[in-house]
Amino acid sequence: MRPFRLAIIAGEASGDALALRFLASLRKRLGDREIEIRGVGDHGLPEAGLTSFFPQSDIAVMGFGPVIARLPLLLRRMEDAARGIVAFQPDLLLTIDSPDFCLRVARKVRARAPATPIVHWVCPSVWAWRSGRARRMAPHVDRILALLPFEPAALARLHGPETVYVGHPLMERLEEFRPQAVEQQQRDDAARPLVLVLPGSRRSEIHHLMPVFGEAVAKVSASVPGARFVLPAVGRLQPTIAEAVAHWAAKPEIVTGEAAKLAAFRNARAALAASGTVTLELALSQVPTVAAYRGAGWEAVLARRLVKLPSVILPNLILGRNIVPEFIQEEATPEALSRHLLAALGEGPDRARQLAGFAEVETIMRSAGESPAANAVEAALAVVERRSGRPVVSA
Repeated sequence: MRPFRLAIIAGEASGDALALRFLASLRKRLGDREIEIRGVGDHGLPEAGLTSFFPQSDIAVMGFGPVIARLPLLLRRMEDAARGIVAFQPDLLLTIDSPDFCLRVARKVRARAPATPIVHWVCPSVWAWRSGRARRMAPHVDRILALLPFEPAALARLHGPETVYVGHPLMERLEEFRPQAVEQQQRDDAARPLVLVLPGSRRSEIHHLMPVFGEAVAKVSASVPGARFVLPAVGRLQPTIAEAVAHWAAKPEIVTGEAAKLAAFRNARAALAASGTVTLELALSQVPTVAAYRGAGWEAVLARRLVKLPSVILPNLILGRNIVPEFIQEEATPEALSRHLLAALGEGPDRARQLAGFAEVETIMRSAGESPAANAVEAALAVVERRSGRPVVSA
């Protein structure tokens, strides 16, 4: 049997990590059948067999300004990727995240090689904003592999591509976030609690949130003198964060690196966090949370026009009701944040309600099964078999 030809387009490190998990599961699924891999990727993908059309760094760009500055190169790389894929004649094109780039490549490939099965992993946030993208994806994407359980219904409602919930990679790492016996004792200590402070991983988030977080932390410290605060920082932002907390009345311990972050999550009794994926990490870690977001004034105006959701917090969206208190823009005051953080630290109904909700979140998230990568492989190969009319693996 000829090798299975897989084309992968991954635009950044998180996509590379998903691609490596997919490859490991695909190799297990295909057994002795050889796999040829072409496309775009980095961070272990070349070592796993990927022959890249061009350096991933050419397209790994975020932010409106940087994208505009590099637009001619990005457009050229879209064309290069599409040409390379069509010439390769893959059994499957798997595009991963980076929707602005990947889905334009998919459109070009579908126009030139209509028989190529195309699967996109990580649903774009069309359920939150720019919902018209869902319908526009439908003609050139056969299936979307979703990380969040509410996304298939959302894509169906928006007339997008067929979407399958395959599970979130966090579900494979639950034990890393869960406390052992000694750590659980720290969590249970309401008199000397460890409080996580998570102001975000982008400079703009830190700029807008650090002052209000600092005042909220001071208020909590005054009410709970035994409280200890830990701030896991992205390494590149550590100097900026250290400079900001130097003026705080109650200074947190700044830690860097994944191991230190996980240790803090396992010991924490509650968290004050910027809205984002970290709120899902906290929910699965069973750490009651108060979430906040502050941005520039023009961002707030734009968001209110574009985002039509009852919440922007992932655990709330997964449950369909708000259990994590969230404070946006002018609502994110030191008084509001500290009041709700003190409630999350105590043994009252607010903390109990969050913990019960987080247990529900875990149950819902587990509905896809234990291995998102294996689920993704099965969902993708089903598309290949449907379009080709023959099994990928001979009986």
